[in-house]
Amino acid sequence: PGPSGLPHQLVMASAALMGLEELYSVGGAQSIGALAYGTESIQQVVKITGPGNAYVAEAKRQVFGTVGIDSFAGPSEIMVVCDRDDIPVEYLVRDMLSQAEHDPDAGAVLVTTSAKQAKDVSKRLKKLVPTLPRREIIEASFANRSAIIVAEDLEEIFEVINELAPEHLEVLTKQPFEDLHRIRNAGAIFLGPNSPEPVGDYFAGPNHTLPTSGSAKFSSPLGVQDFVKTSSVISYSPERLVRQGEQIIRFAEEEQLFAHAEAIKVRLKNQQAAKKL
Repeated sequence: PGPSGLPHQLVMASAALMGLEELYSVGGAQSIGALAYGTESIQQVVKITGPGNAYVAEAKRQVFGTVGIDSFAGPSEIMVVCDRDDIPVEYLVRDMLSQAEHDPDAGAVLVTTSAKQAKDVSKRLKKLVPTLPRREIIEASFANRSAIIVAEDLEEIFEVINELAPEHLEVLTKQPFEDLHRIRNAGAIFLGPNSPEPVGDYFAGPNHTLPTSGSAKFSSPLGVQDFVKTSSVISYSPERLVRQGEQIIRFAEEEQLFAHAEAIKVRLKNQQAAKKL
């Protein structure tokens, strides 16, 4: 909540447009506890999604099992990869800064095949950062989790991508669409020089809750599928149970789960008895 005790007016307007009936002006780890267990004014929920600081992430970890969660989203991060000499240095600099300004623990990494490009970006950052409004946050980010890497070739660039599994990945290569199939691990992928990360944040439409800290190796961005459950539905005919019953019994007895086997045997016996009548 803001100083007024209410969410930002744009958040409230968005909630109204979506037809939300309840909006709670709470935040922090305590809000995770309130949603997970319920309070006098907040009904217990089934699932909690969305990013937060380290305390929120830990709170989500602790309530997982009582409620469902999406992921343990950590500090924001971006990786920009480039094998082109014609990309303006200012593009690379500003795109790195777009995440570094988020948080002292945010990460901004440039991977380029050009040593000259790496030096030019570093030089420009050193000159620009002291003039920026969020200078202290950016300086901490660059000191903690950021880097400029010179890769041997494009192959090494993709090795770095798939090993680090960045949350946001900008692909400024000569053939970004042809290179897409080589990327296995990344949250949101931005192809070409006209698709900077803020396009995804504000307008293009991908979900803003993305896997961080390498978790893109085994998880996906938040999506509709996170709010959908499925159930397995099984229905055997008498004929099918007869055809497959003996195999099922063998599996059950191999595991020494004899009651499982008997549940099949009794039905097979019942069918055999019915045939004799």
